[in-house]
Amino acid sequence: MRATEVLGRQHDPIVAIATPPGRGAVGIVRASGRDLAPLLEAVLGPERARTLAPRQATLVSFLGEGGQTLDRGLAIHFPAPHSYTGEDVLELQAHGGPVLLQLLLARCLAALPGARAAEPGEFTQRAFLAGKLDLAQAEAVADLIDASTEAAARSAARSLAGAFSGEVHALVERVVALRTLVEATLDFPEEEIDILEQAGARAQLDALVAALDAALAHARQGALLREGLHVVLAGQPNVGKSSLLNALAGAELAIVTPIPGTTRDRVRETIQIEGVPLHVVDTAGLRRDEQAADEVERIGIERSWEAIGAADAVIFLHDLTRLGDAAYRAGESNIAARLPAGPRRLDVYNKADAAQAAPAPPGSLALSARTGAGLDALRRALLAQAGFSPAGEGTVIARTRHVQALQRTRLHLLAAQGHAAARDAALDLFAEELRLAQQALGEITGEFTSDDLLGQIFAKFCIGK
Repeated sequence: MRATEVLGRQHDPIVAIATPPGRGAVGIVRASGRDLAPLLEAVLGPERARTLAPRQATLVSFLGEGGQTLDRGLAIHFPAPHSYTGEDVLELQAHGGPVLLQLLLARCLAALPGARAAEPGEFTQRAFLAGKLDLAQAEAVADLIDASTEAAARSAARSLAGAFSGEVHALVERVVALRTLVEATLDFPEEEIDILEQAGARAQLDALVAALDAALAHARQGALLREGLHVVLAGQPNVGKSSLLNALAGAELAIVTPIPGTTRDRVRETIQIEGVPLHVVDTAGLRRDEQAADEVERIGIERSWEAIGAADAVIFLHDLTRLGDAAYRAGESNIAARLPAGPRRLDVYNKADAAQAAPAPPGSLALSARTGAGLDALRRALLAQAGFSPAGEGTVIARTRHVQALQRTRLHLLAAQGHAAARDAALDLFAEELRLAQQALGEITGEFTSDDLLGQIFAKFCIGK
């Protein structure tokens, strides 16, 4: 459903099962709307509905259409505006049988005029629209649910509590203060240079850029905690890529044999390093098409190059026992010519434990996938390459869109610095760049956000949340 359709129906009462599908000890049916009195009377009975204490769990009978008891459980009523969505909210905590929960859901939908099943994330979307959460906090709700590491969960909780939003709001306040000064100065064009100097506008702008850089560094860390790093193991056949994947994962995930071309397709595994998810992909050994054993291996090699092109980091694995072989060196040169250069590529030399192993080049990373020697150094190198430092108590969760918004903000502030430094100081352009910087920051918290973006964000939530 398009975001505009959901926003157009935001005043409909909504109902959903808020617990995962399947059997469980407890299942929750949640409803939200402007007036849930008809639902309370129908499901709990008129007398119990009148005496239900706000925000207190009460043991009640859940009634069917004919007044029969469907189940006994806990009912919690959150009258507006003191609720998650800002509307009246009712939670029915029943036994977690799928049939029973469907009966309760159907009963709520039938008892509440105009009620409909909730869309994914619609409860949190209503919380955002009611001002209970800003957009970054709303996203942190989903990130907390989806967290794949302890560090990501702790960081998402801090973002949900408003730590990241507070940092963004502080930047907005500084931009607004500077805009106020500059736009007021536009009324006195003959004095604008002196006013800029006397009010310290340039110094304020420099300090603002420094604060933004700090926020951008935090956001990059948070995005890495949330989304992880996609790492591809690349190299010729039999250099030990599958052995390295198994060693990093601590399990026998990929088949390891001395036969060239054993790995025909990509093998994926997610591991954790310092709380950061690393999505590691083992690929087919790289060699020229005419050297492939058959069509299957050729397809595997093509997929390997596709994975390399999409990777955040590529481990180019070398075999220390074959460095003196001319054919092997020619294969290395062919691969190196196609691999990305720069920080995405990490050269690693394997089989350091072998008796015939040559010494690794000075300053390079050598290891043994068989014995595990050097693996810790590889883990540290991957984190360093990603620009990640160990998560502290101040780390917050962030998303790629947050990083991109902060990067756009920085570009506008740098443009403003250029205008301020010019001899004629074009204040109208200076003010416009500050306005655009404020707008980019507002996209993070939802002050300037399109309906389509809202739809994309909330559509990825769980139903019932």
